[in-house]
Amino acid sequence: MPMEKRLSTKTKIYLTIGLIIVGALLLWGSNYWLESYGQRILKLIAVYGVLAVSYTFVNGITGMFSLGHAGFVAVGAYVSALLTMSPMEKEMSFILEPLIWPLNSIQTDFLTATIAGGIAAAIFAFAIGYPSLRLTGDYLAIVTLGFSEIIRLIALNAQNITNGALGLKGLTEYTNIWWAWGWLLITVVVIASLTYSSYGRALKAIRDDDIAAEAMGINVFKHRLLAFVVSGFFAGIGGSLYAHLLTTIDPRPTTIGVFLTFYLLIMIVLGGLGSITGALIGAALFAILSEWLRIFESNITIGSITIKGIPGMRMVIFSTLFVVTMLVWRRGIMGMEEITWDKLYNWLLRFRKKGQTAEPEPKRGDVDE
Repeated sequence: MPMEKRLSTKTKIYLTIGLIIVGALLLWGSNYWLESYGQRILKLIAVYGVLAVSYTFVNGITGMFSLGHAGFVAVGAYVSALLTMSPMEKEMSFILEPLIWPLNSIQTDFLTATIAGGIAAAIFAFAIGYPSLRLTGDYLAIVTLGFSEIIRLIALNAQNITNGALGLKGLTEYTNIWWAWGWLLITVVVIASLTYSSYGRALKAIRDDDIAAEAMGINVFKHRLLAFVVSGFFAGIGGSLYAHLLTTIDPRPTTIGVFLTFYLLIMIVLGGLGSITGALIGAALFAILSEWLRIFESNITIGSITIKGIPGMRMVIFSTLFVVTMLVWRRGIMGMEEITWDKLYNWLLRFRKKGQTAEPEPKRGDVDE
């Protein structure tokens, strides 16, 4: 097998900067090329990407089976929403019970509110992770799922903080193309930097064999807790973006409950558990297909025949596709691999070499009689 060639660090930096510039130009052009619905899907891809990358950092890279990600998304969504709403909007929304002080008189800009939502989610992640991360496997999954449901029930019953079942509606749609994709870029850079650092290598060692990692001197609990907190922070960031994209947030299970965790699990397993690139691919596929499959929930007319739509049918189809994918592609689309500049460069070299070494057909005069 030929030795893989590597690009210099300077070349990779130039290529990355060029990719960011091209991406920014394409996003700028999307304001003219895409209608509002297409732009909404583009923003949804980025928001799902933030949530999926933060989730795969815990479940894929660290190897912890956590089902509590939706709880951190909810914390970030509620905190940021309460900070961006004006005092008048809060007074009009909180009909049954008034909002507590000082939240009833505070209003900040979207950036401050988003960071505050991420910090609040990180605090909750620390409070949940400290007593529960000594567990592993199914036990950890059950505990984190229970904590996530506790957060949702608190949001449902804390009338003077979250407005209870009524939720927070009429939020300003701050999540535009630049906020969504900008935060996705930050999330990918931070998570990738941690993954390919010595800390990330320790996390992968813990994922592969935590007993051997601990025998090598790695503090397993400390590394897991830090990964859990970092993941919670970016989940809170994604929750803020999600709330200000939907312009509403409420404690229904389909919004911030177990359904959201299930969606995120589909994304990271479909893309490849343990791959940041796979998480991005899974998020993009989920965002596009979840919107396109809505046609099966509405009436379809073919000539004189009308087929009635079935509510919830898109998730049935999605679940079926998920099961089929797991049977055919057990490791997901990317497995644990990443798309890097070195891999792209070597692929281009192999493709070029195949084109150059293709043997031409022999001429008649070249054949020995």
